[in-house]
Amino acid sequence: MNARLKWRKLVSAFMLTMTGVCAVVAVAVLFFILGYLVFHGGRSINWDFFTKLPTPVGETGGGMANAIVGSAKLLFLASLFGVPIGFFGAIYLAEFSGSKTAFVVRYAADLLNGVPSIVIGIFAYALVVLPFKHFSAYAGGFALGVMMIPITLRSTIATVIVPAAYRGILTSVLLAFARVAGETAPLLFTAFGNRYWSPGFNSPIESLPHMVYIYAISPYEDWQRQAWAAGLVLLGLILIVNVVARFILARGVAVQRS
Repeated sequence: MNARLKWRKLVSAFMLTMTGVCAVVAVAVLFFILGYLVFHGGRSINWDFFTKLPTPVGETGGGMANAIVGSAKLLFLASLFGVPIGFFGAIYLAEFSGSKTAFVVRYAADLLNGVPSIVIGIFAYALVVLPFKHFSAYAGGFALGVMMIPITLRSTIATVIVPAAYRGILTSVLLAFARVAGETAPLLFTAFGNRYWSPGFNSPIESLPHMVYIYAISPYEDWQRQAWAAGLVLLGLILIVNVVARFILARGVAVQRS
């Protein structure tokens, strides 16, 4: 018995040590990525980056103002489409959790959450782009909205205990928002991109993830430099949204316990 007990304690200590090591490695990788982005992208962030359009091919300078506005439009449309469906779907599952329909909805949400984003992009392309014969912000917003549905639905179920728990609902929306903010693949098939300002929502529109992709693979050093800057801005946005979501959730838990 003593030998078995010592063996269990040894295994437990080993698992705790490995858990700590893995946690340290995960944090180190995160800070390495942040540091790398700050080093390469921080030098290119200036007022022009946020206020000017991209320069013609081969010229230096310019900015990504159109992509920043485009991303805001796309995320606005995605939220309009995805959040209400996910929210009301979560209410249905909470009210009828034992029904067969609820089981199907829950399973479909989990399945949709695992679908690769590029497949959702192709789906949106076939459903929205091809019938209207042009790319648009509507198509991009639809694709991102589809991705927001399962996250909003499942996160709302996991965090909302009573109907008045608005903090849990807001947290799930922010997490879904952060999830789709950096997606590129669906936008290649829907919003496509635009080097100029895009009036309204019914025309091709630029976005920060797409600009990062285009500029990063270009042969121009200035474009590659701006791609790092855009990546830093995107990561900063996602980190801020996640921190706000965690803060709201933590306050909600504290209020309930008190």
